Amino acid sequence: MSVRADQPLSEETRCAHRRKRRPRLNVVGIFGELLITAGILVLAFLGWQLWWNDMIMAGQQSRAAAEISQTWIDDDLSSNEPAPAAPEASATVEPAPVDFGEPVVREAPSNAETFAVLYVPRFGEDYHRSIAEGIGSEVLNSSRSGIGHYPDTQMPGEVGNFAVAAHRSANGGGMHLINELQLGDAIYVQTADGYYTYRFRDLEYVAPTAVDVIAPVPHNPDAVPADRFITLTSCNPLLSTAERIIAYGVLEAWQPTSAGPPAEVATVINAQAQG
Repeated sequence: MSVRADQPLSEETRCAHRRKRRPRLNVVGIFGELLITAGILVLAFLGWQLWWNDMIMAGQQSRAAAEISQTWIDDDLSSNEPAPAAPEASATVEPAPVDFGEPVVREAPSNAETFAVLYVPRFGEDYHRSIAEGIGSEVLNSSRSGIGHYPDTQMPGEVGNFAVAAHRSANGGGMHLINELQLGDAIYVQTADGYYTYRFRDLEYVAPTAVDVIAPVPHNPDAVPADRFITLTSCNPLLSTAERIIAYGVLEAWQPTSAGPPAEVATVINAQAQG
């Protein structure tokens, strides 16, 4: 039956037209929206993991480092007579260095045992993190350490190479600013025996397979070491494990716990006794 243009449409006809105009569910469109939502959730999780969680773990690691540092200081005060202290710095006179003899070198501890605290002023004036034995996840992902000592490398103050590793990002990001080290920057290591001052000398980027960077003489595993090195290692670039960034330092001085901390880190170390 035909309908003239000027003839009103019946209610049944109007309903049929509305049904025809109603959009059908688009499976592809719904799936795309689900993918977008999932992508947003993944990005939110990564943001939490790499920023918020990283910040929380960094704070936990710093507090743990302060606790063990202060324990060593308190133990030394209660058990030993004070050693001769280094003269205080003067605005016009450079203090004469105090010779405390050969640095004390301890045996390597058992796996995951904390034995040192790292201070790097270039990473922030209040930067301090614990160093534990080993480079497994129980150390590098730990809320109480985050920095690991390569087994079979030398200990602090020992002739050879004291080599450590940490994440660049996530799990506290212990080496997040390693690329900003500058020639002559101080790298301090505290143990139960005292403080070891290293000076930054060089930075390089290597393949993950370049294990000779942690040899007693870096890049020369057959050489007999005569110097005392520190080697900091981390992944590079940020959020990638494509290569390794390596920072080298050489031991400049050491002083026992009873002599007090080096001046550059004295503020952060003395403050921990108050909190």
